[in-house]
Amino acid sequence: MSRLQEQYKTQIHPALQKELGLTNPMSVPKVEKITINMGLGSALGDKKILQSALEDMSLISGQKPMTCNARKSVASFKLREGNPIGCKVTLRKQKMYEFLDRLVNIAIPRIRDFRGLNANSFDGRGNYNMGIAEQIVFPEIDFEKVTKVRGMDIAITTTAQNDDDAKKLLAMFNFPFKS
Repeated sequence: MSRLQEQYKTQIHPALQKELGLTNPMSVPKVEKITINMGLGSALGDKKILQSALEDMSLISGQKPMTCNARKSVASFKLREGNPIGCKVTLRKQKMYEFLDRLVNIAIPRIRDFRGLNANSFDGRGNYNMGIAEQIVFPEIDFEKVTKVRGMDIAITTTAQNDDDAKKLLAMFNFPFKS
């Protein structure tokens, strides 16, 4: 069991249940999954870009990413239906908690000119979305081997019913929200 998962079970879950005034322990919000997405519009001309992004994503997440293909053709972007244009990975359970731990304690503090995460990035149903401009903030990425700096989108899906409960949950995981 990862360190953050143990912390959730022993400290965060009881504290959140008491703070929200919930009697049923199964109704306490928890993180359900984390989805990491990397869009690669520049991969149309060069297959090495896609391969490099897949390797980076597998190092960051700890599991093999899925290649995303274009759904329709767009002539102005020189894009054909079925062309690979991105990759994504969905993390659950053990790997999700390990990634969340590395994200909060290692990657986010390494972001240049970081002033806190936007607290308004919740979707109204208790899910949080954030973007990272550089993949090199993760310690698994070797800076010398990086050919191009790419960004990624991270979606954290929770079982919370509203944004306030989800924000309390993520704040207990030490998410550095702007005040």
